[in-house]
Amino acid sequence: MVAPKTINIAVIGAGGVGSCFLEQLAWLAKNQPIHISLCYLATIDGALYHPDYSELNIETALSTLEKAPSPLPSIPETIDYLAGTPHKVILVDNTSATSLAEAYPQFLAKGINIITPNKKAFSGSYQLWQEIFGAAKLSGALIYHESSVGAGMPIISTVKDLVQTGDEVTKIEGVFSGTMSYLFNTFAPPSGQGGGKWSEIVLKAKELGFTEPDPRDDLNGLDVARKLTILGRLSGLPIESPSSFPVQSLIPRELESTANSQEFLTKLPEFDSRMEEQKALAEKEGKVVRYVGSVDMATKAVKVGMEWFDPDHPIATLKGSDNIISFYTKRYGDMPLTICGAGAGGPVTAMGVTGDLLKILYQLG
Repeated sequence: MVAPKTINIAVIGAGGVGSCFLEQLAWLAKNQPIHISLCYLATIDGALYHPDYSELNIETALSTLEKAPSPLPSIPETIDYLAGTPHKVILVDNTSATSLAEAYPQFLAKGINIITPNKKAFSGSYQLWQEIFGAAKLSGALIYHESSVGAGMPIISTVKDLVQTGDEVTKIEGVFSGTMSYLFNTFAPPSGQGGGKWSEIVLKAKELGFTEPDPRDDLNGLDVARKLTILGRLSGLPIESPSSFPVQSLIPRELESTANSQEFLTKLPEFDSRMEEQKALAEKEGKVVRYVGSVDMATKAVKVGMEWFDPDHPIATLKGSDNIISFYTKRYGDMPLTICGAGAGGPVTAMGVTGDLLKILYQLG
């Protein structure tokens, strides 16, 4: 009887997404033919691994790490360690660390495959984008990042399929942020009934865990800008960076320099009238206001900000923190290919990561 092929897995990051991924990895290891061997687990506090690459117990590795972490290796040390594994290796980066993202070309150059939801790797400078995929091409290492846009929704794979089968994307439009979706769906419901004060809704969203620890990291629009940068690049538009096109920040200019999130949330009610004014202007025209992003391939125009929609428009009728992304292409004509669903949350984001892992396992197996 032939022993199953072994693939080494290294996981960095065990927060909301990372811990959910480890649960899914434990299930996957028991339910597919390739032998998954977790050889490395790291968090911000330390790492768990053995010099001889002996297998870690997926179900207990995190608790073991939390009890007795080893010092966290540097990125070059991590690259050297993973490059020496006895089997093919996959790095799963569940962090949002810029330093790790910028090192992807070095990992890939050593033949280390990568899976990640880290947007910063693919929305940083265009030079980094070129270096990442250039290194992958030269070494033959694989890199997947489905969850960098839309969590577990099949957004990245869809745009890749469109382009790689010869279709031409002409426009991308949608609600790309679960946080912004919740805020505007609650603040300006299509029925015109309900709503509430903007500052109270922002605070509620933070309490529910729909925002970053500092809500300004959502309200500045950069998260949406990063996702548009990624999709635009995959569609053939060499966007230089998320700061190279207009992005409307919802942080009052007077509060941009507040010391911390608590001070920001305390002072935000003073500026509720500004958002009420936007809402009222839209309602006067029989519309609702939403926070959207778009890429127009013909004009090369990329923008992020508030726009008005008819109450029955798909963007206006979203529920909760759902995302909706529409692809207009030559094949699909005037009726876009639209994907809608949960675009945030640990379990669904981890599902996208796990789905990418399956793709690489099939290719390596």
